[in-house]
Amino acid sequence: MLPSVPAACRELPRRVALIVLAAALAACGSTHGGATSKTGDGAGSSGNDGVSILLNLADEALKDHRLIAPAGANAVEFYLSVLELDPANATAHQNLASSMPQATEAVEQAINTRQLDEAARELRLLREVDNNNFTVQLLAGKLDAKRAIVVREDEARAAAIRARAEAAAEGAATR
Repeated sequence: MLPSVPAACRELPRRVALIVLAAALAACGSTHGGATSKTGDGAGSSGNDGVSILLNLADEALKDHRLIAPAGANAVEFYLSVLELDPANATAHQNLASSMPQATEAVEQAINTRQLDEAARELRLLREVDNNNFTVQLLAGKLDAKRAIVVREDEARAAAIRARAEAAAEGAATR
């Protein structure tokens, strides 16, 4: 379990690591998955190489059906990292927008299967993509409601355990 660190602070090391990885691969002249840089001669193109590497990683993640999970190795995170390097990147914007319906379905499935921490992580990513998306806002409400249900169920189980323990203690005292 992670220590009590604000979500924004936990996201920063992941993003920095991705950018450093992209820069290191670009500096070494490496490419991911046999893809080549789209920049041509290489003079002053390390930023574009990083974007190309991240786009290739995102494409591979999509092919492997890693749209929003696992953490740190999914298409949404790679596209968001591309946008950190190149905020106007049309490919990243288009692919994030087109993947939103599938991503929201994945979050809803995580909520329905009570994987609430994973759903919260995925929901944070979707808020980075489009915080004004109505479905994302609905899912946030659904996540809060599911958490409240789980808390009530846990409290009911705890009360039942206490009641059994008290009954057992009273039974032992009357013997």
